[in-house]
Amino acid sequence: MTSTAVLINPARVSNLVSVRRLILRALAEEGWPEPLWLETSPDETGERQARLAVSRGAAVLFVCGGDGTVLAAVAALSGSETALAVIPSGTGNVLALNLELPSDVASAVRLATRGDRRRIDLGVVEGRPFTVAAGMGLDAQVLADTPHRVKRRLGWPAYVSSGLRRIGDPRFRVSLRVDGGEPVVREVRSVLVANVGRFPGGFNLLPEAVPDDGLLDVALIAPHRLRDWVKLLVSVRGRHPRGGRMETMRGKVVEVATDEPWPREMDGDPLSSGTSLAVSVLPLALTVCVPRATSRPGLRK
Repeated sequence: MTSTAVLINPARVSNLVSVRRLILRALAEEGWPEPLWLETSPDETGERQARLAVSRGAAVLFVCGGDGTVLAAVAALSGSETALAVIPSGTGNVLALNLELPSDVASAVRLATRGDRRRIDLGVVEGRPFTVAAGMGLDAQVLADTPHRVKRRLGWPAYVSSGLRRIGDPRFRVSLRVDGGEPVVREVRSVLVANVGRFPGGFNLLPEAVPDDGLLDVALIAPHRLRDWVKLLVSVRGRHPRGGRMETMRGKVVEVATDEPWPREMDGDPLSSGTSLAVSVLPLALTVCVPRATSRPGLRK
C-alpha cells in the first residue's frame, strides 16, 4: 500500500479539524492508508517535518499551506523520489495556479491517487530551492510591506494597496548577466527570475515560462510613468500587445548586481536585502502530482 504523509500549516488553515477529516476520508475512499500527520509551528516551517516524511519512505507528501509551506517542503523533497501533492491554502499558491491543480481538498487528494507524476525544475538562490520565482526590488518591497494579518484576511488582493503606495518609488540600476554573457545594464523597478509565468489576479507575466524546460525566465520591469504601469498591467492580463517597459530574457544562470542593497524575496518569503541576486536552475529536481497527461497545463508538451 502507498505510504503517505501530510504536512499542514495550522496558521494557514481556517478549520484544521475539518480539513483533516476531509483528507483522511478521501484517502480511505481511494483505498490508501492513514498518512503520517505532520504540523508546522512558528519555529519550524516544515522542512524538518518533510525530511522526516522522506526518511519514513513516503511516496507522496501532501502539503496544505501557503507558498511558504510549499517552499519549506521543497527543500526536503528536492532530488528525492517523494512526490509533492499540493492542497492549496494560504495566500498565494502560485505553483498550484500554474499547474492548474484543484483547490478543494478531496479533488487534491484524488489527483495524487489517480493523476500523473511529473518532474519539474527548481530555481536555487543561496543554496535554497524554489518553485515559483525570486525577485529584487518592488516585488520584494511590496511583500515586506504587507502585514500577515491582512494577507490572511484578503488573500492576494492584500498586495494591491502596498503596491499602489510604492508605484512612485524610483527605479534603480542593475547589472544583469545571463549564462556568463556580457552584462546588461538597466534601470528597473523590479527584477524577477521565474520558473513559472502566471501569478494571482490573472497576471500572465511570462507566458513562455514552463517549469520543466531547464530554463529560468527573467523579467526586467521598468515602468517610468503611470501610463507605463497601465500598459504593463493590461499587457500581462492578455488584453494588449506587450508594453509598459518590460524586457524578458531566458537562461540557466542569472546574476543580478546593484550598487546598493535592495529588498529581495523568494517564493513570497523575504530574503535579507542585498546588492546581488544569483539564481540557477536545478533541472527536473522535483516530482509533483499533476493532472493526467491528456491535460498538462504549465508543462512542456
